[in-house]
Amino acid sequence: MITMKITTLLLTPLCVLVLLIPVRELVGQSTIPRVFLIDGAALVQAKQSYRAGKSEYLDAVKSTVKEADKALKESPVSVTQKKQLPPSGDRHDYMSVAPYWWPDPSKPDGLPYIRKDGEVNPERGTIGDRIRIGTLTANVFSLGLAYYFTEDEKYATHAARFLGTWFLDKETRMNPNLEFAQAVPGRNAGRGAGIIDGHGFRELIDGVGLLDGSKSWTKSDQQELVSWFTRYLDWLLTSKNGKEEAVAKNNHGTTYAVQVSCIALFVGKEEIARSFVESMKERIVNQVEPDGSQPHELVRTKSWNYSMLNLESLMRMAWIGERFGIDLWSFRSTDGRGIQAALEYLIPSGVDGKKWNYPQIARMETERLFPVLRIAARKCNDQRYARLSKQLDSKNPVVMVSKLLYSEP
Repeated sequence: MITMKITTLLLTPLCVLVLLIPVRELVGQSTIPRVFLIDGAALVQAKQSYRAGKSEYLDAVKSTVKEADKALKESPVSVTQKKQLPPSGDRHDYMSVAPYWWPDPSKPDGLPYIRKDGEVNPERGTIGDRIRIGTLTANVFSLGLAYYFTEDEKYATHAARFLGTWFLDKETRMNPNLEFAQAVPGRNAGRGAGIIDGHGFRELIDGVGLLDGSKSWTKSDQQELVSWFTRYLDWLLTSKNGKEEAVAKNNHGTTYAVQVSCIALFVGKEEIARSFVESMKERIVNQVEPDGSQPHELVRTKSWNYSMLNLESLMRMAWIGERFGIDLWSFRSTDGRGIQAALEYLIPSGVDGKKWNYPQIARMETERLFPVLRIAARKCNDQRYARLSKQLDSKNPVVMVSKLLYSEP
């Protein structure tokens, strides 16, 4: 049943807003999957091109299947697998330690921990659930994408195992909160900043949408997962940690908005997502300078990567905004602050290799610009971005998967 129309509205010479309300629609004879941050129509077209044997799509699906085959070799993960108990004493509660906090060498017991921004304490990988939640979200998406393109049930079956173990099984499921995420020993048992540990749920939700039609993922499973995320959404909106993260001025506040909005759409509470989209213009003005720089990210030791993270999150909110007829793509303050300005600021170093004049102690993840430029070419009606994206074309998995998720400009 067709319940959506795609309408193109010319808004300004700068940008074009395409209203995408991804509920259900037919492209040819194919149903658009229920996804929120990727282009469902592009997926359908990519699948058709793959089946037609077009080389670019054959290569992209091959890369996707390669990642999914790795996931097939991994066992489902659970919060109950950790050796340590969270302060609640309930192993079902998620817990992790903050990545950039280390024992104080001047104190006999190392407490309280001290901050070394950008330097990851190895305890991050051995204490708590942070590695497991990353494995969960990445694998469900990879397996869901491989199932969508190949229709091989083995991928959906394993994705369902991951989902069932983490969310549904009474013996292994996670309690729907992040109360003890990113704890700082000697300072707190968990904090608002830890909610970013759940940022991958937005990816997982789209992965679930790609399982539609599989006998391995039932309507009952879907209903139980919606119930879990409904309770988690309530925690995000009402808890002390959630309220703290909601007002964070940097990428933490933006990624929180993305996480909440995607979950709200998933569980059918669209008014919550709309309210977060409506707040984005104020956030853009507060986060992006007229020259496109993002001061809250430039003070970090991985300033380019964090600037990229915040830009990606602003663009995701713009994508969500389309379903409500709210245009964030062409929004620009009177002094020039906007999403496009933030993108332009990162292009010289990310594409052209010009020197980045701010701290960057890790590799610049420039491959992340490929999908961003691909999307911007369409949303801002600027083929220059399409040409720039081609300069970043490679066999990198991020690049290859992006070719399936977003239409070529």
